[in-house]
Amino acid sequence: MNNTSFKENMTGYMFLLPSLIVLGLFLFIPAMMSLYYSLTDYYMLTPNLTKFIGLDNFKSLLSDVQFRKSIINIFQFVIFIMPIQVGTALGLALLVNKSRRGTLFYKVAYFSPVVMSLVVVSVLWLYLLNPSSGLLNEVLQTFGIPAQPFLSSPNQAMYVIIFVSAWQGAGYQMLIFLAGLQNIPGEVYEASTIDGANKWQQLINITLPMLKPTSLLILTTTLIDAFKLVIQPMVMTQGGPLNSTLTPVYYIFRTGFTDRQIGFASALTVMYGGMIIIFTVIQRKFMGEDTND
Repeated sequence: MNNTSFKENMTGYMFLLPSLIVLGLFLFIPAMMSLYYSLTDYYMLTPNLTKFIGLDNFKSLLSDVQFRKSIINIFQFVIFIMPIQVGTALGLALLVNKSRRGTLFYKVAYFSPVVMSLVVVSVLWLYLLNPSSGLLNEVLQTFGIPAQPFLSSPNQAMYVIIFVSAWQGAGYQMLIFLAGLQNIPGEVYEASTIDGANKWQQLINITLPMLKPTSLLILTTTLIDAFKLVIQPMVMTQGGPLNSTLTPVYYIFRTGFTDRQIGFASALTVMYGGMIIIFTVIQRKFMGEDTND
């Protein structure tokens, strides 16, 4: 390696150094600390009495009813939110893709919930869904439909959170889909029109296949974000009623910062983080092979 190449490489490394320092301080070091604490009985109020207990925390997780319930809840959330939010985003993108009067207004309107804080959105819907005085129940009653418990019902609470989450997040995926749609050459549609293809055939045979790379990005990011669900149940239901909206991230937060059991919370974090990585790799492998086809 000559002197010029060495200087160029060192310049590149110097530009990377600030980012590497930030990643080390806020990602790698905390991850290593979580892995270590997961093997201890670290209690926040008595750190000096911490003992190494090996895999005992992970063994306790296998019989933890609340952890199992939170896993069931998050899978329920993921199974419903993926098609609802991604499908809504694609539909909105198709609606605003064409240049017509009012398109800019609709783009802003559909995207506006994304720029709002999740806490603000959750509090807003908390008032709208109030069982006794909420606006939504008032509207339902004008149509002869009885008032619904919504967040007070174990059978409805998770579905309400799914709806609120899809409403808040679909606008972001809409913009990504919109960018993908605008990268599809117009000549392809013109040629298919000459060949006699209708709008539905163009959607199935042109639009969706050419959106596969964009769809992979959206599905991956939506999956990861769905597994990190915490703000909505924390603000709207506190994990209830009857743990019907308890999620793993909220359970980790509650265990670590409310119960102060840092060792057990770290074990929860390690196990749940591993699960997210596994499901993300499986999804990318499946979608990647499908895209290459």
